Amino acid sequence: MVAPPDNDVLWARSLHYSHSGSPGLIGVSIGVRQGEVLAVTGPRGSGKTTLLHCLAGQLVPEQGEVWFDGVPVHTMGTLARERLRRDRFGWIGPEPGLLPELKVWENAALPLLLAGAPHRVAKHAACEWLDRLDIGGFARKRPGALTRAEAQRVALARALVGDPSVIFADEPTAPLHRAEQATLLRTLTTAARSHGITVLLATHDERTAEVADRRVALLDGRSAATAGADPGMGAGMGEVPSAEADPSGDADSAATGPGLPTEAEGQGACSLSA
Repeated sequence: MVAPPDNDVLWARSLHYSHSGSPGLIGVSIGVRQGEVLAVTGPRGSGKTTLLHCLAGQLVPEQGEVWFDGVPVHTMGTLARERLRRDRFGWIGPEPGLLPELKVWENAALPLLLAGAPHRVAKHAACEWLDRLDIGGFARKRPGALTRAEAQRVALARALVGDPSVIFADEPTAPLHRAEQATLLRTLTTAARSHGITVLLATHDERTAEVADRRVALLDGRSAATAGADPGMGAGMGEVPSAEADPSGDADSAATGPGLPTEAEGQGACSLSA
C-alpha cells in the first residue's frame, strides 16, 4: 500500500470496478488537492459516476486504493464509510432526491438531523444556506411546491449544510436550463472557494467543466489519456488544466439570480420560529 502525496486531500490509485461483469473502472488513478474544483469529464457511460461512488466510499473498489485526508477509505468497514460520508462529504446528483413528506428546511437540514444535531442548530444552519441560495422564502413549503431549479438549490443547500470537506457533484446541472445551470454552478463554486471545500464535478458538458480549476477525462472506464494502454499517474491521468473561469462572466449567468451573498446580505426569510 502506497501512502498518498501530502498535498492531496483525496487520492486514488489503480481503481478497478465492474458492474455485473461489465467493466466500470479500469486502473483509474486520481489526486485532488484541498480546496480544488476538479471536473471529471467524459461521455455518458465513461465511468464518471462509478469513480465518484468509489471515492466517496459508496462503492468499494475491487482493486486499488482510495485515501481521504491520509486515511485509507478502501479498508474501512461499512459503518465507518457511512460516518465518513455523513460527517465529511456532501453529495448532489442530477435528481434533487428531496423527501416529499418533509418541509424544505427539513430536507436541507437532514444531514445534521441524522447526525444528532439539536433541532434549532440544524434549522439555523439550513436556513442560512437556503437564504444564501435565495430560496429561504420556501423553507416551510413541501418539495412539491418547488420548480426543478428550486429543488436543485435545496439539494445544494443539503450538500453544504454540514460544512463538508468534499462535495461530490454528479451531473448536478443536467436537468436544468442553461441560465439555471449557470446560477447553480456559480453558487456551488463560490461557496466551495470561500469555505475551502474540495469539489469533484462529474459532467459530460464542456460549459460546466469550464468552472473547474483542472479536469481529468475518462473514456470507457479508463483515463482518456491512457485508454488502450496501462494506466499511470500524474500526466498519464488525462489531466487538463482549466482556464480560470467564472460562470457569472457569461451572458446567461449575468442575467440570472444572485451569487453567494454574505451573511449580512442574506434575506433572512427562513425564520427559526417557522
